[in-house]
Amino acid sequence: MDEVVIAKRASSLVLRVICSKGSCQTNTDDADSHPLGLVNNSFRTCSIMKLIGRHIERDRSGYVTLQPEEDEDMWHLYNLIQEGDEIRAPAIRRVQTESATGSTSSHRVRTTLTLNVQKMHFSPAVSSSIAPNTNAAADGSNGPSQGASLSISGQVTAENQFVKMGAYHTLDLEVNRDVRIVKAEWDSIAFSRVKESCDEGRGAEVGAIVCGEGTAAVCLLSEHMTVIRQRVEVPVPRKRTGSTTLHDKGLTRFYETLYQSFIRHMPFASLRAIIIASPGFVKDAIYDYIFAQATKENNKALLQSKNKFLRVHVSSPHVHSLMEVMKSPEIASQLKETKFAREGIMLDRFHKMLGVDEMRAWYGPDHVALAADRGAIGALLISDELFRRVFSLLLYLASLASHYYSFTPSHNSASDPVLRKKYVKLVESVRQKGAEVLIFSSMHESGQQLNQLTGIAAILTFPLDVEVVEAEERTAKEEEEEKNAEQKGEERDK
Repeated sequence: MDEVVIAKRASSLVLRVICSKGSCQTNTDDADSHPLGLVNNSFRTCSIMKLIGRHIERDRSGYVTLQPEEDEDMWHLYNLIQEGDEIRAPAIRRVQTESATGSTSSHRVRTTLTLNVQKMHFSPAVSSSIAPNTNAAADGSNGPSQGASLSISGQVTAENQFVKMGAYHTLDLEVNRDVRIVKAEWDSIAFSRVKESCDEGRGAEVGAIVCGEGTAAVCLLSEHMTVIRQRVEVPVPRKRTGSTTLHDKGLTRFYETLYQSFIRHMPFASLRAIIIASPGFVKDAIYDYIFAQATKENNKALLQSKNKFLRVHVSSPHVHSLMEVMKSPEIASQLKETKFAREGIMLDRFHKMLGVDEMRAWYGPDHVALAADRGAIGALLISDELFRRVFSLLLYLASLASHYYSFTPSHNSASDPVLRKKYVKLVESVRQKGAEVLIFSSMHESGQQLNQLTGIAAILTFPLDVEVVEAEERTAKEEEEEKNAEQKGEERDK
């Protein structure tokens, strides 16, 4: 293990962390005042983003060096990196050379590039899909799975022997490769994102099988993402009068295929809970089949995890039914401490409040800001999409068969630093008044639903009439304009 050094200089506080074999330790001699607040953080092997180094000045400019290790880390980087930032990361560049005879040849070289960010494109992990006529279930292959990717385009700001200053390049960030993020100002939302991404204990906490007869999705739910590890689709013939042989054989093939997918993709030993959700009695049949096979194969690890399994009725065999799952009392009681469950509960509470007392349920940037000015917010619900200055319209409609999410940024996304600062200031103001702030992930179903409500909503501690508040604002604005006009008139008279 290499040494870890914390040094305090006259104008800045520097923390250098070097990891070895997937684990890090920090010295806490002098880091309490640092805005990132990441001391005393040990890292779990291959499960959370590594903090490699950081240097933050007192004016909050500086850099943080991170090493992504999984798909969720790419999502954190996508939320962390913004237009105008500088990114330094490894890249492969094609280089042409000319010999003495005039012939040219090209070859690829690995170099390190520094770019000024102008455009980003995030693609979530694409789940594999298996059917009984494939060999995926038998040979243990994962099919055409593809991890999350993040591409960053911009101009080169640091010249080297392979690239010239000002040249345009696209960086494809890779797992297990360091990336340095340089910002002119690290605001509180960016600090929180770094802290969350490097937080011990982050990772998948809940597994879920959302299924119907002949169709299923094997999912993992972490703090910030719902990842579909594999989809299973098996044709199940209908029952015929006087004979159910073909129907029973189809169900057996479906159960076997799903069981193999579950064993391959579900880390059941480390999960807090495993949910089997379906309409009707499919969930019970799958539960019975899983443990019948576990007993037959003497799978002790699976048998010891039996108490983690929960069966929940939902109205649809699709992934969006996970929102129904989170509302069920037995799930809410077990997962009440997790971030995504809290988000689902609070969003459900907002919808109920909107139905019974709409004066205490406000949404939309302007209305929520007015409620915040009056100190009326008890809980603020805001999407992480609103803090991204750079965003792309990700057209995933063609890939919906392999991935659930169709990610479409809302028109309220922060496309400039002024708008981002507005939302940051709003969050800080609400927190200072003692209210709860929940930043929803757009990669969870709850975040997708919040985005449909403009991406921001609030539950108020006391009722406020929107029309009355808007009338007060108009009156105050008119009075201010009259006062300014009088002052200008007095100045002219003088």
